[in-house]
Amino acid sequence: MKKCKCKLGSKLGKFLLKFCGIFVALNAVLFIVFFFDLDGKLLFNVVEPFLKKHYDDMERKDVLKEPYDLDKFPKYKYDM
Repeated sequence: MKKCKCKLGSKLGKFLLKFCGIFVALNAVLFIVFFFDLDGKLLFNVVEPFLKKHYDDMERKDVLKEPYDLDKFPKYKYDM
């Protein structure tokens, strides 16, 4: 059988082999992240404490110190 002298088939084969290898490696990494729940652990151990610290330090209006009047009701109509 004659060997093909063109380099296109060789380059295409190498490209497909690299593409399949990258695809399999990426799929394996994503499976490991899913199997061990690494995204949830990252959110729980890194992101959540940062958000708690940020939002717990915010100034808020104390609704318990506002007067409670029975005869005053809020407007439920839109002013247009």
